[in-house]
Amino acid sequence: MIVPPATLGMLGGGQLGRYFVMAAHRLGYKVVVLDPDPASIAGAAADHHIAAPYDDHAALHELASRCAAISCEFENVPAATLALLEKQKPVRPAASAVRICQDRREEKAFLRGADIPVAPHLALLPEQPIPAQASALLPAILKTAREGYDGKGQWQVSNLDELASALTASGVPCVLEKRLVLEGEFALTLARSPSGAISALPLVENWHSGGILDQTRSPANVPTLEAEAKEIAERLIAALDYVGVLTVEFFLVEGRLLVNELAPRPHNSGHPSLDNAACSQFELQVRALCDLPLPEQIAVRPALLINLLGDLWQNGTPDWAALLTLPGLHLHLYGKGEPRPGRKMGHITVTGDEWSTVEETCRQARQLLGLAPR
Repeated sequence: MIVPPATLGMLGGGQLGRYFVMAAHRLGYKVVVLDPDPASIAGAAADHHIAAPYDDHAALHELASRCAAISCEFENVPAATLALLEKQKPVRPAASAVRICQDRREEKAFLRGADIPVAPHLALLPEQPIPAQASALLPAILKTAREGYDGKGQWQVSNLDELASALTASGVPCVLEKRLVLEGEFALTLARSPSGAISALPLVENWHSGGILDQTRSPANVPTLEAEAKEIAERLIAALDYVGVLTVEFFLVEGRLLVNELAPRPHNSGHPSLDNAACSQFELQVRALCDLPLPEQIAVRPALLINLLGDLWQNGTPDWAALLTLPGLHLHLYGKGEPRPGRKMGHITVTGDEWSTVEETCRQARQLLGLAPR
């Protein structure tokens, strides 16, 4: 067990890293952030910021020398970086687990090997002919095998000509996934400690727009689906021998859950826990990293989350004063610089004791922001 006032390490300097820093500080820890951006928002909140690339060996040795244990805020930290750090200090999650989540081909193969249901798919290479079995998946979504997120690195394809064009345009290994008729999208965030304890937040339901999370309902309040999701997620966390926070994204298709993808970290859809739970996903991350006790059960109040993208700033800064008059509304701005279209600048969470009140307040908030009703 690693106890305060020990120093913890964080690879990555965005909003997820920033919330980790805040959760660690509340528990009495210090934090060192390694991120190449000198203006990193997590680095600004941390006790020390090492502004260096993730493959800078001198910087990695400095991080390891300063910290008792290390975690990461996103899955695209080079697995070799995590492996190097593992030789010096505990790294949670481990490089072996993060490596699987970095590549959709490896992730799909792992899920199939663990007998976890996934969408029909096929791995493709731009330099090789498209195999005949690709036709059976059309219409489909072509996704880059690595580094695609928030709708980036994806192409909707309806026929072989469109597929060939998209694959050539990608120029990298891809995964072709059959386009399914979705009855819903859900996510489950859970944590596992080095001692083997597991704690999960309730299942949430998500709605996306343009491939980016738009709104989240916490909890989803679908007991049968939640039980199914927890069973799948706990099998996954055991198969990966995973330590840390893991988010499993699900599609609901014909009444059953399919795993869409894994995120070896806290997740945007877990942000309601900052305001509607006694233990947030970021406190879970700190607790799992340090092998502190995990809560056996996490009760939550009704909450709806709305993401605030840079698009909302196109006509000037949104009217925060008007929003903050709404009951139960919590405003989170991440302190980022330029508000670009599609860039996550913050979020709001509406909490309350009754769903009817939460839903009405959320409707008013969307109207004030100029967002279409959901």
